[in-house]
Amino acid sequence: MTRLLAADPAGIAAAADILRGGGLVAFPTETVYGLGADATDDRAVARIFAAKGRPRFNPLIVHVSDGEAAFRLGRGDARARALASALWPGPLTLVLPAAEDCPISLLARAGLDTVALRVPVHPVAQALLAVAGLPIAAPSANRSGHVSPTTAAHVLDDLSGRIDAVLDGGPCPIGLESTVLDLSGASPTLLRPGGVTVEAIEAVIGPIALAGRSDGSAPRSPGRLESHYAPSLPLRLDVLEVAPDEALLAFGPAPPPAPLAINLSREGDLTEAAAGLYAALRSLDAEARKRGLTRIAVMPIPRRGLGLAIADRLRRAAAPRPPRAELNGG
Repeated sequence: MTRLLAADPAGIAAAADILRGGGLVAFPTETVYGLGADATDDRAVARIFAAKGRPRFNPLIVHVSDGEAAFRLGRGDARARALASALWPGPLTLVLPAAEDCPISLLARAGLDTVALRVPVHPVAQALLAVAGLPIAAPSANRSGHVSPTTAAHVLDDLSGRIDAVLDGGPCPIGLESTVLDLSGASPTLLRPGGVTVEAIEAVIGPIALAGRSDGSAPRSPGRLESHYAPSLPLRLDVLEVAPDEALLAFGPAPPPAPLAINLSREGDLTEAAAGLYAALRSLDAEARKRGLTRIAVMPIPRRGLGLAIADRLRRAAAPRPPRAELNGG
């Protein structure tokens, strides 16, 4: 049975005890809820993969309390330290060469010579890291390939009975995963757009490269599988007209008529749209299926700032689904 813990000192202490004992705890961050385990414990990390049905080659983000904790695990050069000073704590993950004595489980690193590190700003996440006293590996707290969770209820919808506890800290304020930047090579490369914009990164370290689409082989970053973040119904993107059998994920003040619609932001606010994206996809998917609709149409999203991250998630949600055996990591 999965326990629902309040985000108070008693609940945080109970969650920390579970993590130190090798268990799994979902907890809120500013981005989405993470499914946490002791990142140094191979068995605990393996439980994450089992609970999520996650492909074993996909690396996990490791959450730590501050930049110095991160740089004990990964080798941070001048670029990494500048970004840490400017943008940590916050929704930015840095992929760094692993330190020579890095204690992070090779399973969490997918056998790579790099480690993905993040310092969350959410006060509940920070409190849990402080009390647990260990690095926490935490992908999004959902079944692999499903829509990421932004509330404790979303976590329970996917993982009730599969994990030990959920620490309920309310809705996630950003609602979109962290930006992932690879600093393991000579050229900084954006592996996944997210809660920190490209513009914010480039203001600190100058121009960065954009990674091409994943070819389905072992990725160097979480969230790089082509089919990801997907609801049950297929998506049709950049839609200006809606078919009778389609629900609509709308954006902006003048959506086309649809039998069922949720508007991410009537004012065209990308921050509002990012915060509500996953909750809207979950709700729209469930209601559309009840009504016998067969697809979700998605209006165009401006590809600037957070819109780049939103478009990335929607593209992955709309991608052809891999065989079920691959999703189960078999």
